[in-house]
Amino acid sequence: MLGTDFTTGSPSWIDLGSPDTDAAAMFYGRVFGWDFASAGPEAGGYGFFQQDGRTVAAVGPLTEEGASSAWTVYFHTPDADATAHAAEANGGTVRMAAFDVMDAGRMAALTDPGGAQFAVWQPGKVKGLDRTSERDTLLWVELHTGDPEATLSFYGALFGWRWAAMDAPGMTYRVISTAEGDQQDASFGGAAPLQPGAGVSRWVPYFMVTDPDTTAATVQESGGSVLMPAADVPEVGRIAWFADPFGAPFAVLKPSPTM
Repeated sequence: MLGTDFTTGSPSWIDLGSPDTDAAAMFYGRVFGWDFASAGPEAGGYGFFQQDGRTVAAVGPLTEEGASSAWTVYFHTPDADATAHAAEANGGTVRMAAFDVMDAGRMAALTDPGGAQFAVWQPGKVKGLDRTSERDTLLWVELHTGDPEATLSFYGALFGWRWAAMDAPGMTYRVISTAEGDQQDASFGGAAPLQPGAGVSRWVPYFMVTDPDTTAATVQESGGSVLMPAADVPEVGRIAWFADPFGAPFAVLKPSPTM
C-alpha cells in the first residue's frame, strides 16, 4: 500500500480539478471530514485538503480547455522534463510541458497511450502528500484501460514499474509495484481491463474508510452518486465507487486484514 517515502514512480500527490472548488471542498469535507486550506492568492484558487493540518489531497479549478471534473494522480520523478520526453517517445502525449510550481516542485501533465491522464511531480519544497494509507486518506490507485499489458509497458519505460497478474472475478487484475524493494511491499495500485460501457480510460483513486456503506449514504446525502454499491472482494476488502456532485469518480476501500 501507499507510503510517504516516495520513490520513482510511486504516487506522491493527488488533486481534484473542479468547476466549483468551494462546493467540492464542502462535499469532501462531509464525506471524509477533510478541512480545506488555501494555497494563497497567488495559487489561482488551488488549495489543500487536510487532516489535522496534514495534507491528504488537493483541489483546484479546471485549467485545461474542455476538461471535466476528475481526480489526477501524480507520480514521483527525479526529473519531470526527462519523464515528459520519455512519455512522448513511448507513445504518450504531453498535455502540459514541465514547469515550476513556484518553489514547491516541478510538474508535467501527461496522457498515456490508452488515453488515461496523469501527472508527474519532481519535488522541491513539497515532497508529496503528508498522509496516506490511513483512515480517509489515499490508499490505492487503479488504472482502467483497454489494453493493460501494453499500457503498463509504457509506464514501465517511464518508471521501471513491475506488475504481477492475479485472477479476479471476471478479469485478470495486475498489481503494480515500483522498481525498488520487495515487489509485494512496494505495490501501490493495480490495472484492470476497461469494461464495456465504462467510458474512457482513467486512473481512479481509492481512499481508506472504516465503513463503505456508511460512506455511500453520506455521499448521496451530500449530492454525490453511487456508481457501484459496496461489495466484498475476497482477500481485498469491501469497496464502493462514487461520483462527486460534478461527476468526478473515486472509490473507497475497507481493507481486508489480510491485504
